[in-house]
This record gives sequence, C-alpha cells and structure tokens, in this order.
Amino acid sequence: MLGLLTPQTRNIKVFIKAFKHTSIHRCSSVSCQSEYIRSIILENTEIVGEQSLTPEFKLRLFTPNCRFWSEKPELWPFDDPYWAIYWPGGQALSRYLLDNPAVCRGKTVLDLGSGCGASAIAAKLCGAAHVVANDIDTVAAVATHINCELNGLEPPVCLTNNVIGSPPKGFDLILLGDMFYDEALATSLHSWLDHCINSHGTKVLIGDPGRAQFEEHRIRRLLRQLAQFELPESVREENYGLTCSSVWCYRPEL
Repeated sequence: MLGLLTPQTRNIKVFIKAFKHTSIHRCSSVSCQSEYIRSIILENTEIVGEQSLTPEFKLRLFTPNCRFWSEKPELWPFDDPYWAIYWPGGQALSRYLLDNPAVCRGKTVLDLGSGCGASAIAAKLCGAAHVVANDIDTVAAVATHINCELNGLEPPVCLTNNVIGSPPKGFDLILLGDMFYDEALATSLHSWLDHCINSHGTKVLIGDPGRAQFEEHRIRRLLRQLAQFELPESVREENYGLTCSSVWCYRPEL
C-alpha cells in the first residue's frame, strides 16, 4: 500500500536536502502553472473528503483506487508526492481552525509545508484576510490551486522557495502540520519560529500526531496542547495505527 510514501520515505532525507538547496521560485496565479503538472494530478488523484476530520471541504489525493498508491516510485514523474496525502497533523490543525474560526478571521496566515493546501483552505474558510501557502514542491502549489478551485475558493499566494531561515514577514499566524519529522528540520524551525515571534508577535500553531521525532525534540516542552482529535479509521490505517492527532500552541517563553 502507498508505494511512494512508506514510513521510511516519510523520514525524508531527500526532502530535507531539498529544503536546504532548493532554488527560489514563486507561483502566485493559475496562469503560471504547468498544464502538464495539472493534468498529471487530475489523472492520478481522487476527490475525497468524507473520511477525514474535515468533511466540510474536498481534496484531490491519492487513494487505494489510484495508480500511484502502489505503483513503483520511479514511475512517478516528479518529487515524492507528500502533498497527495492528508497527513494527521494537518487534519487536526485544519479541524481546529474550522472549530475556532476567530483564530484566523481577519488575520494574515502562513501555511508552512502546505502540501495539499488543507490548512490554507481552512484558514480561508474561516475568513483570514490573506493566506500564503509555502511548500518547496512546485507540484504542491499546483495541487493547492486545484483544491481551492474544487472548493470554490480563490487560491492563496503560493511560494515554493524555502522561507525557513529567511527574514520573517509580518504574519499574524503560522501553521505547521506534520513538520517535525526530522531532528535537523525541527531545530531550524525552532530558531526561525522564535525569530518570527520575537519580531512580529506571530502566533504559531502546530499539528502533530505525536511522532517520536516530535515528542523527543526539545521544542516539545515549549508547547501547550490546545486540542486532541480521534482520527477516522481510514486515517489510522494509512498511518500505521496512530489513533489521535493534536494541535499545539508554541510558547517559547515557557
């Protein structure tokens, strides 16, 4: 099952390398996107929604009915498609926003490591004033546009450069779902998030199902749990038995 995205590939050595070395690219409108990428996404994904924590909106994702759920990874024409799975941390984060729309309403929001764009979509549905989705994979930017269109929303600004370590912008809220899967990335995030908070008073919300890399990192003691959600059965099966996912507020002063 899920030939491209096993737990081993989720450790993402390739992804970490890309975060360090990716070149800067900006995509802020549908017209700049490759129709080829768009056609590949449309041909190889399925519209889903009801079996997630956020049935209010739909996403195009890999499912067991899709070819690349079990196909040989080398046949996929792009980088590993992490955007094609609605990961449990992102599901919890999006659910929390929908349950607490005031967190986003009227705010400028950055969805960091945005993947399929679910948290960006949730922020838009909650009335955020401005949303930016950042993922180093340009295919994820196309997927985010498609998913916004699927839900009748204007796509957010999509950035595919690595913003971690860059001078912080004045975002009111930064969202991170399933980003603490590697020690090096978690450490760089720790430092950069501190800078954003100290410079602009940014609020940081983190969604994670409690993976070992997250629980064991020193940033964990600086988090206050806001909510916990039981994962739907299908999500548990896809994530090797994880039963719950939580949302945390980053409080570096703790």
